[in-house]
Amino acid sequence: MKIKTIFLFLSVIFSLVINAQEYQIKETFDFYRNNKMVSGEWSSGTLTEKDIEGSPYLTDDFINGTIYTVQKQKYVDIPVRYNIYNDQMEFKTESGEVQAMATPEIVERVEFGKYKMAYIPFSYSKKLIKGFFIILQEGEKASLFLRKNMSFKNAEEPAPYKEAQPPRFVKNPDDYFIRIGMEEAKAVNSKKDLLEIFPDYKKDVESFIKKNKTKTNAPESLEELIKYYNSL
Repeated sequence: MKIKTIFLFLSVIFSLVINAQEYQIKETFDFYRNNKMVSGEWSSGTLTEKDIEGSPYLTDDFINGTIYTVQKQKYVDIPVRYNIYNDQMEFKTESGEVQAMATPEIVERVEFGKYKMAYIPFSYSKKLIKGFFIILQEGEKASLFLRKNMSFKNAEEPAPYKEAQPPRFVKNPDDYFIRIGMEEAKAVNSKKDLLEIFPDYKKDVESFIKKNKTKTNAPESLEELIKYYNSL
C-alpha cells in the first residue's frame, strides 16, 4: 500500500513538472529586447486620436497580461490592449512608450483581464489571412471565436436636417468563426455554413440545430453547439 501511495505521489509530481515545462517563463525585459516593435498609435494625416470620437480599442486602458508564443515561451505582466481597428495587439514598454508587435505571427495567445485572444488563420473574401480573435469556446475538435469589427468615418459637413459629424470610430457587428482542429477558422453567417463546417457529423449537427433552434448570431447558442460537437 505504501509503495502504491508513493508511486501515485511521484506520478502527480512528475505530471506537474512536465506541465510546468510546457511553456518556458521568460522575463518581461526579454520580450521587449527580442521582439521587433512598431509604433502602435493611430493616426491619419493630421488627425490624432484626440480629434476622433469613439475609441478603436477593446479596452482603453492597458491591462497586465500574459503572452504565449508559438516557441512555447511565456511572458507575464506585459501591459497590453487590443486595437480593433488596426487588428494589432499593443504594448506599453517600461518607459511608457506605446508600441505594437511587428511580427504577431509569433503569438499563440494573449490573456488579459477577462479576455483570451488567439492569432489564427481565417478565410476572408476567398483569401487566407491571419488576425486576432477572442476565444469563446475551446475544444479538442472544434473551437469558437469572436472577431471584432470597426470602421472609421470621416467628418461630415452639416446638411439640411442633418448636423455636422466629427471623424469617428464606429463599431460594426461582431462576426463568429469556428475552427476545426488547426485548420483555418471559417465564418458562420448562416445555418448552411454550420453544416458545411461539420461534414463528418452533418446529420447529428443538423438535428441539434433544429432541436435547439441554434442562432448563428448568438454566442451562447453557438457555444452549446461546439460543446455538443466536441462530445460526439
